[in-house]
Amino acid sequence: MAMVIENRIWDAAETLSRQNLERLQLDRLRECVARVEHVPFYQEAFAKTGVTPGNIKSLDDLRRLPFTTKADLRDHYPLGFLAVPREKVARYHGSSGTTGKPTFVAYTQNDLGLWADLCARFLVAGGLRPEHTVHIAFGYGLFTGGFGLHYGVERVGAAILPAASGNTPRQIMLLEDMQSDVLVCTPSYALNIAEVAREQGVDPTSLSLKFAHFGGEPWTEDMRIQIERELGLFAFNNYGLSEVIGPGVSGECAARAGMHIQEDHFIVECIDPDTLEPVGPYEYGELVFTAITKEAMPIIRYRTRDIAALDVCPCECGRTTVRMSRVKGRTDDMLIIRGANVFPSQIEEALLRVEGAAPHYLIEIDRPEALDEVTVKVEVISEIFSDRMSEMQAVTGIRVKVDLVAPQSLERSVGKAKRVMDRRKLGDG
Repeated sequence: MAMVIENRIWDAAETLSRQNLERLQLDRLRECVARVEHVPFYQEAFAKTGVTPGNIKSLDDLRRLPFTTKADLRDHYPLGFLAVPREKVARYHGSSGTTGKPTFVAYTQNDLGLWADLCARFLVAGGLRPEHTVHIAFGYGLFTGGFGLHYGVERVGAAILPAASGNTPRQIMLLEDMQSDVLVCTPSYALNIAEVAREQGVDPTSLSLKFAHFGGEPWTEDMRIQIERELGLFAFNNYGLSEVIGPGVSGECAARAGMHIQEDHFIVECIDPDTLEPVGPYEYGELVFTAITKEAMPIIRYRTRDIAALDVCPCECGRTTVRMSRVKGRTDDMLIIRGANVFPSQIEEALLRVEGAAPHYLIEIDRPEALDEVTVKVEVISEIFSDRMSEMQAVTGIRVKVDLVAPQSLERSVGKAKRVMDRRKLGDG
C-alpha cells in the first residue's frame, strides 16, 4: 500500500524514560497494594507473606505478591474482588466463562476515563484522527470491546457509527452509505464482511475504509495481509482482556512491530507457565498483568493464559514502552496431539500460506481408538477447488487429514471465530 501512516503520540507518558517509568510504576504498585488490602482474597494472601505497601521497596518485590487466576475470580463470584463500595461503581462488564456465568469486572468513573484514554492511545497510534468516522461492528453488552473502543474513539474526537455485531448485509450498506474511514471488529468478521460484499456485487476495496483496529481473537500476520488486500486498508492489532481493563492494555503504532504495553498503568511479566519463573526478552511465555491504577477492581499478577513474547528494543516511533508480540495462543487452547504441542494459530499460519486457501477453517480432533486423529476442514476459493490442495498437510507440521470443503460451507461468526472442535473432550465427559 502506498499510503504512509503518520506517527502520532497521544500523551507524553508514552515516552517516559525507563527510569522515570519504573519510579512511577513503583509508586503506583504501592498504592494498588494499599487499595486491595481489604479485598478478602488479597487480605488472606498478604497475611501469609507479610506484604504491606510499606515493605514494597522495588519492582522486584512484585514477585512476593500472589498470582490471581480466572478460577479465583469465579470462586469469589460475583463481586468478591470489588475494592470500592458499590455506590462508587459506574459500570459493570463481564466475560463469559465455561460455567455460563460471567466473570464480572467493575469500573469507577475515573476507571472509565482512564479506559477511554488508553484506547485513544492505540487508536491514534493506528491512524485515527478527529475528522474520521469509525464503524464499530463489535457487540455492545457485557463484552468490553464495543464500549472500550467506543469511548476511546469519542476521546479522540472522531465520529462513531455504533453498528454493533451481526446482519452483515446491513453492515455493508452502512459502510457504503456513511463512507466510514475506520473499521472496528474481530479480524475474522472483517473477512466475512469482504466475502458478503463480493456476493452482493460490491468490491470491498471500493469502500472508503482506510484503517482497521482488530481485537477479540488471535490472528496471524498472514491473515493481516489477506484482510488488507481484500479491504484495501491498514490493519492494526490491539490487545486487552476484561479482567485487566478491556481493550487498551496494548496496541500497535505506525511501525507495526509489536503492541506497545501501557506500562504506566500495567506492569507486565512473562513467565514459564509450568515453572512460574520469568522467561527472557523475546522468549515466549505466559503474560501476567498487574493493573496498578484501576480503582474499582484492581488485579494483581493476573495470569492471562495468553502466550506471547516481550520486545524491549527501542521502537522507531519514539515510545519507550515494552512491546508484546501477537498472542501465539492460550495455554488452555494448546492442543496436545500425539505428544506434540500445537496452537490453532500455527495451523492457520500454515494454511494461509497455501495459495487458494480461504481463511475459513475448522480443526476437528477425534480419538476413535488409541491415537488422536486430526482433520482440518478448509475452504478453498472457487477457482481452484481441487484435490491439488491436499499438499496442505505438508506445511501444518503435524500429521493431519485435510478435508477440502466448498466455499461458504463453514459457519461464519459475527464475534470470535470458532476454530476447534475437540471431540476427545466431549467423549471424556
